[in-house]
Amino acid sequence: MDSIIFDVDGTLWDSTEIVAEAWTKAVRRLYDPQMTITAPQLRGLFGRLLPDIAASLFPRETTARQMELIDLCCEEEHRVLLETPQPPIYPHLESTLQILSEKYRLFIVSNCQAGYIEVFLKCTGFSRYFQGHLCPGDTGKPKGENILEIIRRFDLKSPVYVGDTAGDFQASRQAGIPFVHAAYGYGQTDGPDYTISQFSDLAGIF
Repeated sequence: MDSIIFDVDGTLWDSTEIVAEAWTKAVRRLYDPQMTITAPQLRGLFGRLLPDIAASLFPRETTARQMELIDLCCEEEHRVLLETPQPPIYPHLESTLQILSEKYRLFIVSNCQAGYIEVFLKCTGFSRYFQGHLCPGDTGKPKGENILEIIRRFDLKSPVYVGDTAGDFQASRQAGIPFVHAAYGYGQTDGPDYTISQFSDLAGIF
């Protein structure tokens, strides 16, 4: 193994409480003053492509209106996350990333909007641990194809993918690389190559 590619939500941090408050504020101001978006609701949606999330939250609206509303939610989300004094990272994240980065090249691929990974890196100050990142907001492609693009761009020979949902597992299989299931995250999956119960377990596996 020469590299590790990470998902973000449910793997590196849990931003759902903060994002739920931000999205609720946005939709109440701009769409429906009675609407509430909850953290458990988002945990069931995160990992899906943004148009799918928008369709689930605003099913009565046209596709164009759904995307307009979700974009407004994301703008508010980025603003609030950047103002959060304590980023919602999982325990021992930095110490484990530091250990891993001494031996492996680290990357991020997530099914998020453009700018979200940059917000994560700015909030945490962890840019120094990662050599690259991609998301559908950058490429218009789903996670499996973005994993393959990272592999191609950086000439990776033997990467693994770390994520928390069945969609992450499927993307890693599409890319033809091993999958590490972050069981502390948002989802479950069958047949992962490895399973971790906390982020620091990665230092022991690798």
